[in-house]
Amino acid sequence: MFVRLYLLLVIATCLVACAAIADDIAQDVSEEVAKQVGTAVVDGVATALADHVLAPTATPESDVETGQVTRVVDGDTIDVLLNGQNTRIRYLQMNTPERDEPCYRESTAANSELVAGKIVRLVADVELVDPYDRLLRYVYVGDVLVNRVLVEQGYAEVVVYPPNDAHYEEFRALEAEAAAAGRGCHPTGIFDDGSWSR
Repeated sequence: MFVRLYLLLVIATCLVACAAIADDIAQDVSEEVAKQVGTAVVDGVATALADHVLAPTATPESDVETGQVTRVVDGDTIDVLLNGQNTRIRYLQMNTPERDEPCYRESTAANSELVAGKIVRLVADVELVDPYDRLLRYVYVGDVLVNRVLVEQGYAEVVVYPPNDAHYEEFRALEAEAAAAGRGCHPTGIFDDGSWSR
């Protein structure tokens, strides 16, 4: 998020510089020609920077794992068959109630409905493995980001485990909406700890 804001500042600075160049040109040539040149330069710089700097980076296919869900452990953990081996996956940027907490069964059921027995795509962020040797991933079924849906439906709270924060702002907004609407686990108060991080 901060990187994008910084890049927008760089673009704005470049655009101001381009406008100054256009003013200099105006002193040497006709005003109409200067406007055309200035506009072309500004448009060219803005387009180039937006295309190459601000464009969302796609995850290379080599960094995406695909496998079938063999077990839904709880609301934020699954086992997936990867390369012939069952591998434990912990969903990134969200947390669901533990076994002894309110709404545990409901969040587990919501996760199960989305992924049980399905083929999933697993996308990493910065940190790949947690202290329990679980792979940390965003989990997709088709084009649906399961992590996002669970937060949106109110079965998960947003938790950022730095440095993994690719969807943090989006998820926070979705959680606020879910809480305001009383969706999922929010009415139980299980997520009312006042913290977004662990």
